[in-house]
Amino acid sequence: MSQEPDAGKANVEKLLIDRSSDFRFHAAYLAYSEAWDKTSLPEVKAQLNQIITLLSKDEIDTEAFYRQIGQYRGDANSERYSFGSRTRIETTRKKDWRKKEAKSARESRHRR
Repeated sequence: MSQEPDAGKANVEKLLIDRSSDFRFHAAYLAYSEAWDKTSLPEVKAQLNQIITLLSKDEIDTEAFYRQIGQYRGDANSERYSFGSRTRIETTRKKDWRKKEAKSARESRHRR
């Protein structure tokens, strides 16, 4: 009986294609490296390798790269900049706030 490595557990190696002179690519590579270190699944590592390879060959832009890698990063970075889920902050002018407070104070005095 010989023990052969499973086909599903193929050893996927981290790509070392960092270009520190290109800021955008370097930042993308750091995001790739962080996602790589957080995962232990070979399928995910292979997908991460494919995404960074496409970026290094300029087949996708950085926006598409971050959109694709966002699901593997493990934090809310990909959702942090989405504008659909923002809560609206309502403000009032100081004069309006004072009027409202004075009115509520008058009403509370006469309720007693």
